[in-house]
Amino acid sequence: MKRRVVSIWFQRLPSERVLRARPVDGPFAVTLNEGNHDRLYDLNREAEGQGLERGMGLADARAYVPDLVTRPADIDADRRFLTMLARWATRYTPHAGLDGEDGLVLDITGASHLFGGEAAMLEDMKERLARARLSAKIGIADTRGAAWALAHFAPGIAPPGKTSAALGPLSVSALRIDDKTATALKRLGLNTIADMTALPRATLARRFDMALIERLEQALGTRGEAVSPLSEPPHYGVRMSFPEPIGLVDDVMAALSRLLDTLCLRLKNREAGARAIMLSVERVDQTRQNVTLRLARPMREAPRILRLFERPVGEIDAGFGIERIRLEALDVEVLPAEQIGEGGLVEGEALDDLVTRLGARIGLDNIVRFQPVASHIPERGFTENPAAYGRVDTEWRMDHPRPLRMFAPEPVTSDAARRPPSRFSWRRMRFETAASCGPERIAPEWWRPDEAWRTGLRDYWRVETRQGLRLWMFHTPQTPGWFVHGLFA
Repeated sequence: MKRRVVSIWFQRLPSERVLRARPVDGPFAVTLNEGNHDRLYDLNREAEGQGLERGMGLADARAYVPDLVTRPADIDADRRFLTMLARWATRYTPHAGLDGEDGLVLDITGASHLFGGEAAMLEDMKERLARARLSAKIGIADTRGAAWALAHFAPGIAPPGKTSAALGPLSVSALRIDDKTATALKRLGLNTIADMTALPRATLARRFDMALIERLEQALGTRGEAVSPLSEPPHYGVRMSFPEPIGLVDDVMAALSRLLDTLCLRLKNREAGARAIMLSVERVDQTRQNVTLRLARPMREAPRILRLFERPVGEIDAGFGIERIRLEALDVEVLPAEQIGEGGLVEGEALDDLVTRLGARIGLDNIVRFQPVASHIPERGFTENPAAYGRVDTEWRMDHPRPLRMFAPEPVTSDAARRPPSRFSWRRMRFETAASCGPERIAPEWWRPDEAWRTGLRDYWRVETRQGLRLWMFHTPQTPGWFVHGLFA
């Protein structure tokens, strides 16, 4: 059977991916920052029709088209979107893979007759991609190189065995060669692929490298080129059907324990851990209830996961009975083996289990943790991050104690100079100093403008008052004054 290959080129993939989610009327472009300059990375037809081109500086583009709407490029999102399109293309053939950053390649050998022939298959692809608001050019030929050339330079179908005739009139750039080589060929008068095929290979090899010969032979089919399909991602799902309906929590938990053993063994064999697990319960009345357990960290220990399911399972309404349950790991991450510690737990797992339990009640995103930041400025010495999605990679450095609560500096009424005042007023209350410790001098970060630190140096003191409050106060030598910045426990 003659081999047949389809090449699909998405000529506006980055911009059309964005416009599918947030449509824009008028000129639109996706920009990419290169060397501190924003340049046009991709643009729609309206922007191209007004004279804009890829690679143009954003400032110049706005000078030409003031109403140009832009969005920053997200190359990773483009790649994921192209991978999703490759999955969609498996409806035509299981041999569908990526072709560069903006194309797909499909080996449709023996598959086109299922769609009424190659022409009908091509029209079906065009129609479906147009409904998805994607611009695509498609080529079908005997070889991958020829299909790519047609998709980019003359969309259509090259009949079987007619590859040379279809490629002959095309530019030499259709051979997937770099611009420098294409320019050198044209300077020699070799403008089309037919011009090149008329020359002996040895003549071309003496003037150019073997990569050009390889591309030419791949396009013409004298040298093979494989189509690598996407590998199927592993599936982490198990299920169990019961001969008689069950309804007790203990029965569901026992079945869930058996399913978790199987699921966690699959995860372990691939050194993976689940971040989200969904339990589906099918009742005898054909209704289904789903319970999703989101974990604070990747996990594959069945007993620990089973304990975390106790509360959600207790809230399931079994109705007249449950006849089938299904367990699926929705979000899986790499989890290599770790050294366990005392009690059979890896360090930090007990805290992660607590975060998971709290997250099941109020949501994982609502649980945050402080993380250290490399800055000696108190307000910038920490940050708040979601507890479930970040790890503390650096250690806290506490050369001096910090208050439990910090707030914007509040002025204190006092006549004292550099040492803490014996009596002062703050928040309309009067205080007497019982003891003090300090000072700790902190200088502003000169490389970072900060309006709050424009007064310059600060001398911090820990002040205990006779009224019971323990204050964190500072004095500004340049513009004398006392302020309260925080409260100790």
